[in-house]
Amino acid sequence: MFAVIFGRPGCPYCVRAKELAEKLTGERDDFNFRYIDIHAEGITKADLEKTVGKPVETVPQIFLDQNHVGGYTEFEAYAKENLNLFQ
Repeated sequence: MFAVIFGRPGCPYCVRAKELAEKLTGERDDFNFRYIDIHAEGITKADLEKTVGKPVETVPQIFLDQNHVGGYTEFEAYAKENLNLFQ
């Protein structure tokens, strides 16, 4: 499974999503991720909306195997339910 996390500096949920992805990468052989800093990459909210396919109000926006999961809360719930994550 490959995760893509779109986030920005100073966003606590972005930090938590990245930490969760790092934890999963360390615990599982079948998980990896890429963190994309939307400010550094020049990605706007409108760009994200095109990628997500609906209005985007917050970051992070997280994709698992190119499927939009949502934000940190949805990512954490998915990991607990499907990836045997125990925090």
